[in-house]
Amino acid sequence: IVVDAGHGGSDPGKVGINGALEKDINLSIALKLKDLLEQREISVVLTRDSDAGLSPADATNKKAADMQKRCQIIADANPAFTVSIHQNSYPDAAVKGAQVFYYTDSKEGEKLALYMQAALVAGLDPANHRKAKGNKTYYMLKKTDAVLVICECGFLSNPEEEALLNTKEYQKKVADALCDGVLTYLGEKKNGKEKTQTKTEETAAGAASAYAC
Repeated sequence: IVVDAGHGGSDPGKVGINGALEKDINLSIALKLKDLLEQREISVVLTRDSDAGLSPADATNKKAADMQKRCQIIADANPAFTVSIHQNSYPDAAVKGAQVFYYTDSKEGEKLALYMQAALVAGLDPANHRKAKGNKTYYMLKKTDAVLVICECGFLSNPEEEALLNTKEYQKKVADALCDGVLTYLGEKKNGKEKTQTKTEETAAGAASAYAC
């Protein structure tokens, strides 16, 4: 599995209402998720493991070069799927809640996104009514052949979520939820094995039903 910590280096990503930087939060969650998955003997490739961008120093368009490098890392790894970690922002500070995006035409991407969304809801905020959402415009979704989901873990424009996301304890909760979504998806994929539904699966089933409507 590829775990992609969005942004880095000179690209801070979203800047929180009280100054938290998306790039730092993304990396912390990604490293924690990597540890959790490796404890379960799942091989993980990180697109970055430090506060550094991926574009060459002489790149004229550093953002484009960075995104291209991420896509190249994913292509070289040829993963079962990629989890790209990000944080959201919106002009209305009241808006909050994790949300997962997938490439609209990818059925496996949709399935994975439903499980990841359900895990984030169950693990972070059961009152979050956001649904996994298809998208055709995000660069990473368009330019990677492997299944990829973008996990927007919260809104840095919301004071409450920014404060939570800036703590190691909540970052661990986010990583735990993402890991649960990954494991639930992988379990569902493994030989169609019958097993008791987890809380995440029950939530995903409800989300799938609601999304279909």
